[in-house]
Amino acid sequence: MSTRPLKTGWKMVKFGEVVKNVNLVERDPKLNGIERIVGLEHLDPENLHIRRWNSVEQSTSFTRKFLLGQTLFGKRRAYQRKVAYAEFDGICSGDILTFESRNKNVLLPELLPFICQSEAFFDYALGTSAGSLSPRTSWTALRDFEFPLPPIDEQKRIAEILWAADEAVEKWMRVYSVLNVMLSVYRVEFFSRRNWQKKKLKDLFSVQLGKMLSPKAKMGKSSFPYLANYNVQWDHIDLAKVQEMSFSEREREKFALAAGDILVCEGGEVGRCAIWNEDIQNCYYQKALHRLRPISNFSSEVMLQFMMLADRKGLFKAHTGHSTIAHLTAIKLKEMDVPVPSEAEQNFVALFFREMKSAKHMILEQIVKTTELKQSLSYGLLTNGVPHV
Repeated sequence: MSTRPLKTGWKMVKFGEVVKNVNLVERDPKLNGIERIVGLEHLDPENLHIRRWNSVEQSTSFTRKFLLGQTLFGKRRAYQRKVAYAEFDGICSGDILTFESRNKNVLLPELLPFICQSEAFFDYALGTSAGSLSPRTSWTALRDFEFPLPPIDEQKRIAEILWAADEAVEKWMRVYSVLNVMLSVYRVEFFSRRNWQKKKLKDLFSVQLGKMLSPKAKMGKSSFPYLANYNVQWDHIDLAKVQEMSFSEREREKFALAAGDILVCEGGEVGRCAIWNEDIQNCYYQKALHRLRPISNFSSEVMLQFMMLADRKGLFKAHTGHSTIAHLTAIKLKEMDVPVPSEAEQNFVALFFREMKSAKHMILEQIVKTTELKQSLSYGLLTNGVPHV
C-alpha cells in the first residue's frame, strides 16, 4: 500500500473527536412551541432538505429533539443514504441520529452534512450495520470513522462551493415542481372550460387485460418481454426492470403492444397510466394492466391527460369499491364517462403536453447533471488529502 501525504494543514481525525451525537429529549413539543415531527420516511435519499413532516397535532411516540443547524442521519437501512441539514427545530424518530460539531472552530457545522453524505461515510455506516431485515448502525460504531479534516478556512471555502452546488440542484427541482403545478392547473382548466359531449370509454378505446402470470408461463420456451404493474408509472414507462414469460402465437396476437396504446394499472395504485411508445420490440403485458387501444380518432395523449385528472378527482377510487385490495375492473373502466373535445382542440392540447414533456425531460436531465457535478465536487474537495491506495 502506498500513501500520498495529507495536504498542509489537513489532519486525520475520528468522527467522534469532532462531532457529538446529541440526545435531547422533548416530551411535550406542543407546549414548547415545536410544530414538526420528522420520521425516517420524511428524509429523501441523497437530499439535504426536509420537505415533509407530520404535525405535532398528530400523535407520536417520538421524543428525540433536533435543533436548527444540526445534521440528521438515518441509522436504519443506511444504504438509503438519508442525511438532512435541519433548517428548523423539531422532533424526530429514534432511527435518526442528531449530529453537531463539538467545536465550530475545529469543524464547521455547515460542512458536517457533506461529510455524512460522502461515499466513505456511507460505506462505513453500511459496514457497521447489524441485523438482517432492518440493519442499523450506531453512534458507538460511527464515532470511530476516520476522515481527513481540512483547516477551518479551507472548510469554509469547501462548504461555500458545495452549498452553491446544492442550491443549483434545488433551483432546477423548484423549476420542475412549478412546471408540474402549472400542468396540473392547465389540465383542470382545459377539461372544465367547455360543456363537451361525453362518451363512454368503451366507445373510444378497446379494453383488454394482459396475460395471467404463472410458474408455467415463466418456464415456457417462447419467452418475450412483458410489462408489469411496477413498469407503468404516471405518464412514464419505467424500463429499468423488464421480465420475460412465455407467449404462444395466439397470445402474442392478443396481448401485443403497439405505439399509442395506454397501459392502466388494474391494481395497486389503480388508474396509474402511461402511453406505450414501442421502446422495446415485441413487448407484451401482464394481467395487472389494462390496455386501452384507440378505436376512434380520439387522441391517446388527451385520454392520458384526462386519466390523470380523473385520478386527482378520485374517480378511480370511486370505481374500485370498498374491498381490502382495490381493483379497477374492465367493466367499470369501460363505463367511464369521457369528455370529447373537437379534433382541433385535441390536436392543440396534445401538442402542448408533448412539448411540456420535452421540457420536463430537459429539466430532469439538468437535475441529474447538476447532482452529479455536486457529487464530483464533494468527492474531490473532501478527499483531497486522503491517503491514496
